Amino acid sequence: MKRSKETQKTGVAMRGNLTLSAVAAVLLLTAPLVAQETPIGVPGTQVATEATPAAATNADELRKAAQNPIASLISVPIQENVNFGIEPGDRNQNVLNIQPVIPINVSKDWNLVIRWITPIVYQPLPVPQAPAPLAQETGVNGLGDMNPSFFFSPKKKAKGVLIWGVGPTIVLPTATNTNFLGQGKLSMGPTLVALVQPSHWTIGFLANNVWSVAGHSDIDKPAVNQFLLQLFVNYNLKHGWYLATQPIVTANWRAAGDNVWTVPFGGGVGRVMKLGFQPVNISAQFYGNAVYPAGGSTWTMRLQLVLLFPKLTEEQQKTMMEQKLKQMEQEQPQKK
Repeated sequence: MKRSKETQKTGVAMRGNLTLSAVAAVLLLTAPLVAQETPIGVPGTQVATEATPAAATNADELRKAAQNPIASLISVPIQENVNFGIEPGDRNQNVLNIQPVIPINVSKDWNLVIRWITPIVYQPLPVPQAPAPLAQETGVNGLGDMNPSFFFSPKKKAKGVLIWGVGPTIVLPTATNTNFLGQGKLSMGPTLVALVQPSHWTIGFLANNVWSVAGHSDIDKPAVNQFLLQLFVNYNLKHGWYLATQPIVTANWRAAGDNVWTVPFGGGVGRVMKLGFQPVNISAQFYGNAVYPAGGSTWTMRLQLVLLFPKLTEEQQKTMMEQKLKQMEQEQPQKK
């Protein structure tokens, strides 16, 4: 009876994760049907002042800002990652990342950009049983280790083209289940992002390396020394669409043999648009792992919805509110 209850709980957890992925996929596929084809900037807000970022008034600039990890733009990415083919049993791992990005003006020449990743994880667990097709599956759901990063970024581009930021990144031992969902260590290290945006392109990288400095003893949990490199290349098309490849290459320097690197290849498609009056960035990407640790995932699906909040002046906010009220008044007679 006890084993049966555990199996039922696991089934509910797996169904919950599959439902989440399905909802994200439906949202991505149906969003173009409900998205407005009008420009991001509403009438009356196309003229910017020196204090207003271009992203607040221009659709193309908003798309470029959405593709810049350290833009002067508040955004809230909600990213669903499904990692397929984990052994034993060809299982699936789900990682839902909620990762708000908040720029803070610290001086006339510098911004501090805070990027805070909060992972919610479903981790499949192996169940000892006789050699045969898996008859029982189980796993653990919960909060993973949070990862805040702090980028100090100049407001002016280097030589007029290079956008960059540098600072510390920290891995906090916040996992609700340290055995399976977290490293059990406080880790930190440097992080760097750099990119250029010529014409229709956004090309750049984000890299960091963290080392453990405190936490569970090395007997309970191994020391951490991990590297991450995310390359991103976007090509912007018409009507807010873009093609993208954004593979995340990782290395566990303490692993042995062929278990150090994970190297994915792939890409996908996305669109920056409006859902009602809310600017959003929606994308779907697929990656196959050319190199991966023993028992690791063979390929990944990444679905993402990003809420975008460009800065507006008080006058532009007033104009936008008037536009919203006008649209609501026009819609009411149609509903009657």
